[in-house]
Amino acid sequence: MKKKIEILYQDEDIIIVNKPAPLLSISDRYDPSKYNLQEYLNKNFGQVFVVHRIDKETSGVMVFAKNEQAHANLSQQFENRKVQKIYFALVSGRMSQESGIIDKPIAHSQSGVHKMVIANKGKRSITHFKVLEYFKSYSLLEVDLKTGRTHQIRVHFNAIGYPLAIDKLYAKKTEFFLSDVKRKKYRIGKDKEERPLMTRHSLHSRSLSFEHPTTKEKMTFIADLPKDFRAVLSQLRKWGN
Repeated sequence: MKKKIEILYQDEDIIIVNKPAPLLSISDRYDPSKYNLQEYLNKNFGQVFVVHRIDKETSGVMVFAKNEQAHANLSQQFENRKVQKIYFALVSGRMSQESGIIDKPIAHSQSGVHKMVIANKGKRSITHFKVLEYFKSYSLLEVDLKTGRTHQIRVHFNAIGYPLAIDKLYAKKTEFFLSDVKRKKYRIGKDKEERPLMTRHSLHSRSLSFEHPTTKEKMTFIADLPKDFRAVLSQLRKWGN
């Protein structure tokens, strides 16, 4: 699916993008023909270098480097945990605490499925969070990712009993409907089928803060919530309290 790509900022060293969902960050290892963000940038802005990635079904801010020097610098900042990564996550359930820290090691599942699990042998993984908004059956969180493990947010909140509101792999829920919040108050016309408000992870990369690889200036880039995420929150505010 080809969607309009919002460029938040660019200069000679970096390009900042608000990635839409569902769009691959980089080429799919099993099917390189699938449309992806890196391919789009390469065609429209010249060669870019991958610094990090976010899941296909996660939206939000990403940074790519435009040259090898910037790539090396930014990669080092990510590796040394000098980059602040803030996400918005809508989870199922009312969080029992307004803020907290999840410190649980994450490893690849041995089941053969591309899935991560909490395991003692895994890599240490740290997630800070605070509740931005409570709803009757959901919570909107601001998540500060201190490490960058695969599926970290999805795995950590599922592990403590608050999976993402939409996550087909960890929550077994693939869509969010208005009827999920209106429940008995929901009415639909005869012979009409309800359409979902959102059909991908309820997770958004809200902001990135890092040091510019050349100027050394501290920079922060923010990506607004996309239409589908805003629609879900709007209905929760109206019906979900």
